[in-house]
Amino acid sequence: MEPTENSSRVLVVDDEENQRTALATMLKTWGFAAEAAADGIEALEKLTQFTAHAVITDLMMPRLDGFGFLERLKSLPNPPPVIVLTAFGNIETAVATVHDLGAFWFLEKPFQPQALRLLVDRAVAQGRLREQTDSLTRQLSFQGVLGDLVGGSRAMQSVFSLLRQVAPSRAAVLLIGESGTGKELAARAIHVLSNRRAGGFVAVNCAALPETLIESELFGHEKGSFTGAVERRLGCFELANGGTLLLDEIGDMPMATQAKLLRVLEDSRVRRLGGRDEMQVDVRVIASTNKNLEEAIKKGAFREDLFYRLHVFPITLPPLRERCEDIPALCAALLADLNRKHGCRVTDVSQEALGRFAAYPWPGNVRELRNVLERALILAGEGSISKLHLGPPLAETPAIPPETSEADSNVVLSVGTTVEQAEKALIFRTLAYTKNNKTRAAEILGVSVKTLFNKLRDYGAREVEP
Repeated sequence: MEPTENSSRVLVVDDEENQRTALATMLKTWGFAAEAAADGIEALEKLTQFTAHAVITDLMMPRLDGFGFLERLKSLPNPPPVIVLTAFGNIETAVATVHDLGAFWFLEKPFQPQALRLLVDRAVAQGRLREQTDSLTRQLSFQGVLGDLVGGSRAMQSVFSLLRQVAPSRAAVLLIGESGTGKELAARAIHVLSNRRAGGFVAVNCAALPETLIESELFGHEKGSFTGAVERRLGCFELANGGTLLLDEIGDMPMATQAKLLRVLEDSRVRRLGGRDEMQVDVRVIASTNKNLEEAIKKGAFREDLFYRLHVFPITLPPLRERCEDIPALCAALLADLNRKHGCRVTDVSQEALGRFAAYPWPGNVRELRNVLERALILAGEGSISKLHLGPPLAETPAIPPETSEADSNVVLSVGTTVEQAEKALIFRTLAYTKNNKTRAAEILGVSVKTLFNKLRDYGAREVEP
């Protein structure tokens, strides 16, 4: 069977010319598109032009052997599954290679062609599945979904782009944003999109742990190392070995712990409390904060050297008030999850309720939106969530009026209109014109975003005055 343009692609890596030529020829007769390389360095060069669905490699080769090749392959975005060929007597080495370096399987030389064909079919199927998954992930992100993050706004699309670009690398990431903006979801998205997705994702909240326990949580402890240490405990770095560790709210970490964390980040070695031996760890660290760490450095509350170690690739998640156009999509996604949780049948949020959502400043961001929807969903039970299901402060928030076209963007005032009424009409008409983009509306009105939010809050308070 001759390979076609849509054939699955396999790369053969072997320093013996006769062996790799024979393997490539055999694969082509099976209908695969095959390329060959003499060692790991040539194989890596080939992979820049030849996107393989699977790789077959020998272990013992000059320049860059199979072990080094697999290590380098792991650092590439979306590496293909690898089948390792091993000589008789090297089974233990092959098993370790499969386990430690992430090879798909191993096959002992000399091998039966039928056995190789079976493994290649399975490896290629897995490689194609990864390719399809990555393609689907990219498509969903452009449609406003990336992992559990939702947002079709320009601000969130920019975030999605940064997450996709940094995920395949080993760079430290600092996620910056207010509480409730989705920093942990962003960290999980990075993990899932990286070549560490088969490893663990461990999140530790530095603000939620007392200072006496945070080092034990991070680094682990030995039995008897302190009062209450009745057994050995693995720390987060060990639990996340081979995967990703999220240090949430890093700005609240005690200074003494910051110094120890910096050392771990510098040499990738960790020692349990009360322990003598250090252990090598392979962990990708992501940190998040809702604080201004540069201000904390000036106040002596955060180490400058640790900041620069973590601040390699900063990503700022916008607050919900700056991306109100995402609220309908967020509501749809959150309602689907809440319906499953509570066994309800709520279909949507009414336009009037959405208008109140659009006018509200959301100090708690998406987390607050979820809590508001959860309460409203329980009250509604089924059908649509209306303004009657909203509790304070949403119940007092005036709804943004329906959107208008540019032709209908003028404000017409009658004689007798007060200055306050005119101001309110102008603000709401401007918000309608900008499709509730409060930042743009503030620019047009010549006021700060904070002033605009204060005005909207005042209007809502006056509507409920007795």
